[in-house]
Amino acid sequence: MSWSAKQYVAFEDERTRPARDLLAAIPPVEARSAIDIGCGPGNSTKLLVERFTSATVRGVDSSTDMIEAARKRLPQVQFDTVDIGTWNDSGPFDVIFANAVLQWLPDHANLLPALVSKLSPGGSLAIQMPDNLNEPSHRLMREVAADGPWASKLADAAGQRTEMASASDYYSMLRPHCARVDVWRTTYHHPLAGGASGVVEWFKGSGLRPFLEPLDDAGKVQYLKQYHAAIEQAYPTLSDGSVLLPFPRLFIVATR
Repeated sequence: MSWSAKQYVAFEDERTRPARDLLAAIPPVEARSAIDIGCGPGNSTKLLVERFTSATVRGVDSSTDMIEAARKRLPQVQFDTVDIGTWNDSGPFDVIFANAVLQWLPDHANLLPALVSKLSPGGSLAIQMPDNLNEPSHRLMREVAADGPWASKLADAAGQRTEMASASDYYSMLRPHCARVDVWRTTYHHPLAGGASGVVEWFKGSGLRPFLEPLDDAGKVQYLKQYHAAIEQAYPTLSDGSVLLPFPRLFIVATR
């Protein structure tokens, strides 16, 4: 699946806020090595550079477009294009930062302990994942996909996101491998200008991508038209012309 850095950073302040909150929850550590997996255009990597001033900070992402944007933002940082699903750098790292990326990868029961194994003693794995598959925004993506001439093309689109486990399940996955596991869930309420169009533009940079990529240009236009109409009903426009988009996210900081 390809990613557009330009589309993603259209809402950079809103997308970076959870990364700031995640970073703030990492216990104090004199980090020498930190890595941002799924670094995107480098907005979260910049936070790591600013927090861990003595560390060697790196970033990896599967998207060449994202990596090019990250290199322009932070030319002093090493960024590499890698398949996060098969990333096998053994580390050790004092901080592994995974902001809004692991929801695209399967088998968290094995993946998360494997990431912890790459930490140095006292190091932290910091994870933030959108927990919105059951929100109207994503339920409507699936409903529109199933109700149109594109249904067969989009039959597998919803499966590209991993179903989230419960907070207690994630705690149980990680606690045997860690000295401390902190899990919490926050719902952000983002005011988006432009009514339903703002919601659609937001998700064109993330959740809608698996539903749009299999379609030709005409199909994309028609799918987005139907999705926009459904979003208008689900997210009423407020008196100032904006929409308040609820966006739940799950956070985990696991310290070895």
